[in-house]
Amino acid sequence: MSTQAQQTTSGQTRLAFEIGLLLLLSLIWGSSFTLIKVALPTIPPFTMVAARVTIAAVLLILIALAQGHALPRQGPVWAAFVVQGLLQSALPFTLISWGETHITSGLAGVLNATPPIFVLAIAMSTGRGRQAIGGRKIIGVALGLAGVALTMRVDVRSGFGTSAPLAQAAVLAASFCYALAPIWGQRFAGLPAIVTAAGAMSCAAALMLPIAAVLDRPWTLAPTLQAITAVLGLAIVCTALAMVIYFRLIHTLGPLGTTSGSYLRAGFAVALGTTLLGESFTWSMLAGMTFIVIGVMAVTAPLRKPHEGSAIVG
Repeated sequence: MSTQAQQTTSGQTRLAFEIGLLLLLSLIWGSSFTLIKVALPTIPPFTMVAARVTIAAVLLILIALAQGHALPRQGPVWAAFVVQGLLQSALPFTLISWGETHITSGLAGVLNATPPIFVLAIAMSTGRGRQAIGGRKIIGVALGLAGVALTMRVDVRSGFGTSAPLAQAAVLAASFCYALAPIWGQRFAGLPAIVTAAGAMSCAAALMLPIAAVLDRPWTLAPTLQAITAVLGLAIVCTALAMVIYFRLIHTLGPLGTTSGSYLRAGFAVALGTTLLGESFTWSMLAGMTFIVIGVMAVTAPLRKPHEGSAIVG
């Protein structure tokens, strides 16, 4: 086998592995919507998020130290970690958790499938980003937004006079945070993924702990064992493990490639919510989700093969 053929095969293998990690991350994050719904009856959103990011931060720091990594000491790096922790964890986790107090976990998952559309919209409005913006991607943005509008319009009718419309807006705001997070996270390319994850999560914990203490007074709560188990799953699997995978994918697939698993995450969220929680899934929601999925696929596919020294982006 020639050297060029070997490099091509190696590149295809690496791409397949990264896409496999993207599928795993989609499943992990898709299940988070179900776990949030399980925990909410006895653990309010701020306390849930504070516990989730704090446990995850401790685990990530221990893993980083065990691997021989030292956390950065430079002030500017930690200032950047604060922004990353806010965009990637503290703010979107809170918005989604609060949103699920008023809407189903499946609907939250569908609305949270939109980060790739926001990523491209940001690139279009700022002129930044390495990916070429052609007619297909512009059509994808339009289809995705149409899907969001259709999903929200249907649910607003059924939730008129309730907090459902505001809850949907909160989940969409979380999606916008998820679109900004990988763009901001590119500045940590020189750091090991575990160090970035530990630093950002530590800052998220520092932000959320005092808020939860003041607003929820968590020491007065009486959470069920099921709720505690759900929060542990959120912290260990959906946050700590997911962050390690996430920051790796930012380096290998790029911001747009990393967010391309959003439509899979939505599918997992809907399937788990319907199967485990007995949530309804209407034809109208299916229509809206179809538009979102097609739009996201148009924005992100196909992934290009990796080149030496460059990231794979959509």
